Amino acid sequence: MRSEIKTALMMIVLIGGIVGVISIFLQQIETESFESGIIQTEEGIQLANIDKSSLKQVPQLDEGISGYINITPEELQEIMQEKVVLYDIWTYTCINCIRTIPYINAWNEKYADNGLQIIGVHSPEFEFEKDIANVQLAVEKYGIQYPVILDNDKKIWDAFENRYWPRKYLADNEGYIRYDHIGEGAYEKTEKVIQELLKERATVLGINMVSAESVVDLEEFEHTRFRTPELYFGYELALGRSQLGNSQGFDPGNPVRYTIPENLRQNSFYLEGTWMNLKDGMKLTSDSGVIKVPYFAKEVNIVGANEAVLTILIDGKPITADLVGTDVTQDSKVHVKNSDLYNIIDSDEANSHTLEIHVNDPGFEVYAFTFG
Repeated sequence: MRSEIKTALMMIVLIGGIVGVISIFLQQIETESFESGIIQTEEGIQLANIDKSSLKQVPQLDEGISGYINITPEELQEIMQEKVVLYDIWTYTCINCIRTIPYINAWNEKYADNGLQIIGVHSPEFEFEKDIANVQLAVEKYGIQYPVILDNDKKIWDAFENRYWPRKYLADNEGYIRYDHIGEGAYEKTEKVIQELLKERATVLGINMVSAESVVDLEEFEHTRFRTPELYFGYELALGRSQLGNSQGFDPGNPVRYTIPENLRQNSFYLEGTWMNLKDGMKLTSDSGVIKVPYFAKEVNIVGANEAVLTILIDGKPITADLVGTDVTQDSKVHVKNSDLYNIIDSDEANSHTLEIHVNDPGFEVYAFTFG
């Protein structure tokens, strides 16, 4: 092999590694701004003087809301008055958002009577996530009891100057943002801030409140440090990511006949059959199609839409019991019924495998793979 080719290959591997590390780092970013304002003295709790001039206030929510779940427009502003408010920016097919929901549900149950109001701000990533019927199904699926507002045009997202899913903002009873967290994790820290802000609120309003010292104890998902990054099938979302491995590439708005090459590279996806190139996904237009993904992870999820039966193979064979995901049946199939996220692989350890999906249902749409 010529030295120039060797050097080029080494550079590709190096750049791929750097991109992977940056991707993982961005998923774990945490920003916070918090001053409790509570001083514990011998006489009890006292409120400290806080200069809030440098803190941001929560933007108005009355503009840009596309729909309401578990709340009416008239009730929304009223329920936030003089409350500590947790704004959870999420979207229902985001696996990182889904993993945080049990904690948010638990906080709602634990602190709602003490002055905490949770508002779910549903800011969609894919077009089908704008459908309130789909969001309603997800709210019911995950047992969400707190209000959820639809931010289909991302006006609230922009008003918060947000760029991530999920993101949690905690505002005090005067509407100042006192803490925010990007991504999963930091559940204990977030709950401690909730407790402190509720104490501060009680002091300001002269309310007697029994302080909670314990925190919600749930099993947290353990991420694989190095794993295949999220793969996007839409030509707009995949822009600049070079994740489509087929030489045919993207042809925006048009059907493309794809052929899977002999040699596959990890962290890319490959298609066989004719697929319509959509802004946020791919739609199968031939009678059958195949998706191949060489990956490294312990968990694999697919975001799909339109009714279809997916036959799952791992390394060319039916999926084994140690890898089978929660949405895979005993005959190694996934039944796609709703526009949703489906878990294909759920194992204890991360390993390298080639995931192969066979589809015989024209009209099936695939949007993304996520890995854990």
